[in-house]
Amino acid sequence: MNSPIGITSTEALEQALSTERQGPHVVAVGGGTGLAAALHAIQRYAGRIDAIVTVADDGGSSGRLAPDLEIPPPGDIRKCLIALTPEQSTWRDLFEYRFDGADVSGHSLGNLIIASLADLEGDFAAALRFVEKLLGTVGSVIPVSAQRLHIEAVVDGVTMNGQVELALSRGHVEEMTLLPHGATANPEAIAAIELADQIVLGPGSLYTSLLATLLVPGITEAINRSDARLIYVANVSTQDGETLGMDCADHLDALIGMSGMRPPAAIVASETSVTFPPPLTAVVVDEEVLATYGVDVVSGDLVDERLTVPRHDAVRLGGVLARLI
Repeated sequence: MNSPIGITSTEALEQALSTERQGPHVVAVGGGTGLAAALHAIQRYAGRIDAIVTVADDGGSSGRLAPDLEIPPPGDIRKCLIALTPEQSTWRDLFEYRFDGADVSGHSLGNLIIASLADLEGDFAAALRFVEKLLGTVGSVIPVSAQRLHIEAVVDGVTMNGQVELALSRGHVEEMTLLPHGATANPEAIAAIELADQIVLGPGSLYTSLLATLLVPGITEAINRSDARLIYVANVSTQDGETLGMDCADHLDALIGMSGMRPPAAIVASETSVTFPPPLTAVVVDEEVLATYGVDVVSGDLVDERLTVPRHDAVRLGGVLARLI
């Protein structure tokens, strides 16, 4: 959000909060379809929503646009903007449209519109605020950093370069860093975290979405000093290429160990029995093990089994999160 001259990001956000609908200020952190699912759920109880989104995506349409235009990758950002758009409209349809032929094959029209507006406005953040008004979103989308970032990870002793390469690898992720080393967190993201009533982490890809956001310098520090209640929404299944064989405690170990994040106040887990195609498995939640971290485990029937790939049901997840303020 653009701040008037002489007003800090925190003060500007406080002014915005004073004009929002009633309800808690919720900040959701991550990327991809996982963050979009969380946003659908959070809309059901929040008065103010801020989505803090990874900028390390280097695949698909985003991977083709971002390097040449020197903008953060717009793909995950676009998904969150659509998730925060409650009403169906022609603009929403356009932002969801993807070309399947000619020179623009594979590009999302929404990504192209965001990139075009960034060029016209001369500022990526200003472009996002314009899109929010265009779509009528019920919250704001904040890139975790103002610049495009690059993931570098060591998997079983082998260096992986980029989000796509890491996502397709199989093995134990030993280390993960974000480049360039001098990158810092977006001040708007820091301000949102500091003023939040609740911070929701997940669901989503452990390394390429969640840790790709948490490892940006300044983000974990803001979470740790925030008075907000930190909630981790566990994934329903393992992810091929990132978390095969990992249970919920393994996920939590990686989040805390790699980022320095404080343990969450609660973990939201699905108790629905769901079968996944091999090599994927349901994420095992051992409440006794998780209790050693000092966290509460809140379980429920959270899966929308109508979907081809079982994912969280927004209504059920929103109901659980609303009770964890």
